[in-house]
Amino acid sequence: MRDALFILMQYLVPQHLVSRLVGRLANSRRPFIKNRFIGWFAKRYSVNMAEAAQSDLAAYDNFNSFFTRALKPGARPLSGTARDLICPADGAISQLGAIEDGAILQAKGKQFTVQALLGADPLLAQAFVGGSFVTVYLSPRDYHRVHMPVSGQLRKMIYVPGQLFSVNKLTSERVDGLFARNERLVCLFDTDLGPMALVLVGAMIVAGIETVWSGHVCPGQSLPFEVDYTEAQNPVVLQKGDEMGRFKLGSTVVALFGPEKVNLNPQLSAGSAVSMGQLLGTGR
Repeated sequence: MRDALFILMQYLVPQHLVSRLVGRLANSRRPFIKNRFIGWFAKRYSVNMAEAAQSDLAAYDNFNSFFTRALKPGARPLSGTARDLICPADGAISQLGAIEDGAILQAKGKQFTVQALLGADPLLAQAFVGGSFVTVYLSPRDYHRVHMPVSGQLRKMIYVPGQLFSVNKLTSERVDGLFARNERLVCLFDTDLGPMALVLVGAMIVAGIETVWSGHVCPGQSLPFEVDYTEAQNPVVLQKGDEMGRFKLGSTVVALFGPEKVNLNPQLSAGSAVSMGQLLGTGR
């Protein structure tokens, strides 16, 4: 009964309004507000500040700067060789595996299409049909920067407006097409292992999504847009392990790889806890 009410509440509440109000609170620099918010959150979710570059909670300008905190050098060593892929974020594997018939497994009995996830463009989707995917859920206590699984050059960035359902395990099991319904940012890269897409999915009370090349991207947009970087005077080239984006409050990243390009780590499965930098797969 409680689970059903939680799902129903998400349909009924004004998702964007609630999220934007929380976003304003998370940006507050007033010590009375931000220190109590940060202190409560760190205690409530047992955040490991020993690995943070700045361990003093009061030193953060606002909650968002705490939430997107940097780690100490060496806190996330990169695994494998140059042709190995690393996990892009801390969190837990929601699902991973093959993209069969253009569909991605969301949860038992639920799927969504690559085409819907990437903003309904069939040509973009075709590059990943028969490929592989990994979905990583970032919980509130996790490190919330997203890094490159493999080196690549940015080809296109696409913003897709949408709803803001929670992305936790319960919601992914109950809401159809969850990750293709929520607001999201699609980042397409060309790599030595073929095409790669990193999709940063927004969620309830997520205060924002940023990239290292364009800064704050959403919220703030009401219409879809895309930016082509193939002819840019200053190409965006990122190395394996480089930060590519971050979440202000937690969410999910979906990584897509082309057909016959990647062998995913067989030791990973749905529910596996992961850290940024650990072995995700091997290039063929």
